[in-house]
Amino acid sequence: MKYRMKSKSAYLCLLLSLALLTGSGCGGPVQGEVPEVPISSETAFSQAGELDSAAEQSQPKAEESASEPQEALSIPAQPPETGPTPEPAPEDPQPPEIRLVMVGDILLHTPLAESGRTPEGSYDFSAVFANLKEEIQGADVALVNQEVIIDGAELGVSGYPSFNAPYELGDALMEAGFDIVLHATNHALDKGKQGLLNCLSFWRENYPDTPVLGIHDSRESQQEIYVYEQQGIRIAILNYTYGTNGISLPEDMPYAVNLLEKERVIDDLQRAQELADFVVVCPHWGKEYVLEQVKSQESWAQIFVDNGADLILGTHPHVIEPIAQITSENGNQALVYYSLGNFVNWTSGTGAGVSNRMVGGMAQVTIGLDENGEAVITDYGVLPVVCHLEKGFGGVTVYPLSEYTEELAAHNEILKQDESFSLDYCWELVRGVFGDAVK
Repeated sequence: MKYRMKSKSAYLCLLLSLALLTGSGCGGPVQGEVPEVPISSETAFSQAGELDSAAEQSQPKAEESASEPQEALSIPAQPPETGPTPEPAPEDPQPPEIRLVMVGDILLHTPLAESGRTPEGSYDFSAVFANLKEEIQGADVALVNQEVIIDGAELGVSGYPSFNAPYELGDALMEAGFDIVLHATNHALDKGKQGLLNCLSFWRENYPDTPVLGIHDSRESQQEIYVYEQQGIRIAILNYTYGTNGISLPEDMPYAVNLLEKERVIDDLQRAQELADFVVVCPHWGKEYVLEQVKSQESWAQIFVDNGADLILGTHPHVIEPIAQITSENGNQALVYYSLGNFVNWTSGTGAGVSNRMVGGMAQVTIGLDENGEAVITDYGVLPVVCHLEKGFGGVTVYPLSEYTEELAAHNEILKQDESFSLDYCWELVRGVFGDAVK
């Protein structure tokens, strides 16, 4: 910045300062002495003007007079162009799929019922399902074969041969995480018409959103095809039994229980294909305590696949049976689990082979879409389970076989009925029957 004098006195001071500076060389005045400079005021003003002009011309620029160099700032000629922040690329959507699981027979033998009786006199069966709860609830849809009718204590809780379970067993199934209850079994009419009606009333009043398949109190109900839908995949589920232990259907309720009747089954399968993309059949069939399928099962399995079934999940033999792929003449294929065995039981039987009844399987099936958009099985297997028995409240529970131990096996009450039971016995059984499908 340039500064300008604003009075004559200021110009005189400037002249004196210049004189002192120029006299600082050889022959100049000694430091501290002020030389006498005769000058008139007019001369002073004239010279001051000239000096002022010279001073302005000789004044260095601020950049040149700086004692230290300054770093140059890099300033862009114009700010960089900015636009809207680009949106991240969308992730590839996961292909739609449904993970389905199903367990075998829930049998309430008398000692098992007693294990669920609380000191107050009510029932609590939560211990039975505690160790499999994560697997059950982790599935998209979980099915259970409720072997015995649930009529409540008013009709008398009873075991073999005419079963009746307290309502609390139904509560335990729901608390465990099952989504669909299958009731078409040979024990559906153990307590007659009233027992069946009581059972249906329990489910409707307490769990109205839970599908209960296989038993009915109206013809309209029997004609309905249940369809489960998720992520655009529709799955029809059908449930039948070979019979009802010789007990006739009520005369005024010929629709009470779904029976394996060929004409009706074929009609149901055809309607199911129209309503759904994938068809599951859950038959109660076969021969008890036999570790492989019999001819009647193979015949029915062929009828199912010939008429559009994609997955067959069998129960009733009370022991596990093989898993197989079957094909129809028209090229349709189906995966069949001939028997999932018992999930829970406390049989009264004794001797060799009783240990087989303590081992079951949880079917694990993943249903997705192929390259043509058709619903197909993309993965499958079976989780082996074992029923552990101990006396006292909560003493009956089911374990994944992979979590069962030698110590637990040594305390299983079934050893008193079949001394061959052991952890190794269970593993040999499931590997021999289920083979590579074991997970």
